[in-house]
Amino acid sequence: MKASAYTEPGGPDVLEVMELPDPVPGPGEVVIRVRAAAVSPTDTMRRVGMRDVAGAEPPYVVGMDAAGMIESIGSDTDTDLEIGDAVMAIVVPNGSHGAYSEKIAVPVESVARIPDGASLIEASTLPMNGLTARLALDKLNLPAGSTIAVTGAAGAFGGYSVQLAKADGHTVVADASEADEELVASLGADVVLRRGEGFAAAVREKFPEGVDGMIDGSVQLDEIVPAAKDGATIVTIRGDKGERERGVKFWSIVVSKYAKNPEELDTLRQQAEDGVVTLRVAEALPMDQAPEAHRRLEAGGVRGRIVLEF
Repeated sequence: MKASAYTEPGGPDVLEVMELPDPVPGPGEVVIRVRAAAVSPTDTMRRVGMRDVAGAEPPYVVGMDAAGMIESIGSDTDTDLEIGDAVMAIVVPNGSHGAYSEKIAVPVESVARIPDGASLIEASTLPMNGLTARLALDKLNLPAGSTIAVTGAAGAFGGYSVQLAKADGHTVVADASEADEELVASLGADVVLRRGEGFAAAVREKFPEGVDGMIDGSVQLDEIVPAAKDGATIVTIRGDKGERERGVKFWSIVVSKYAKNPEELDTLRQQAEDGVVTLRVAEALPMDQAPEAHRRLEAGGVRGRIVLEF
């Protein structure tokens, strides 16, 4: 099979098309013939060596989102999926195991059918970011009617966080640049405030006691602590944790904890079908243009996901 891979960390041009062995499904696994793989910031971080798995041998393949067709099913696999079904999957990369591949073997618990009416390209944008947003809200564990602030709301993770928080019955205050205000409002945010260093103060103007919880998709960290209510939790995706002033706590999440959560992944499928969450594709590029996809993502300003086609 072909894969977009690299042997040494570096810039986008280290990615090249390589021939790798076809995967064989083990017990409890399925092999997916990948047709689309979403490109995310986690991929670019791995490519530069920021999230290498200890002991993994090159070549390395990144990518945490795949969509395609079931090609084979391993022994002792309890599933109603059949060969030929159109599916999406969350992938936990390790060495040459990553979504930027023509074929990939994954645990059946990491797979769900694609939403009705969605293309494989669209479906590939949902698993990793959707599950990360779900995990963030589950960690906050706030009762319906709470007020949640989301930073990075125009991004894929932030956008799903806004939409899922609204589906859970929360009031959502979100940040946006001037160019993204209409987009973020369309995702369902109740209050849209200008992104940047003044966001926390603006939140306090709207909610004098502070918000009940926060999801920090833009990694502003301590800059946004003043917006949180005393004792509130801020969920972050970049490893920060611990207590700050007024008992405000940071809680770091890792989506791999939800990588074998078929119920949540299938719920996301249903929510996509119902229009609760929006599948946003920035553009689709052939798999051999993975270096260009990484360059465009790292340049910033991408709304939705760039997707590689296989």
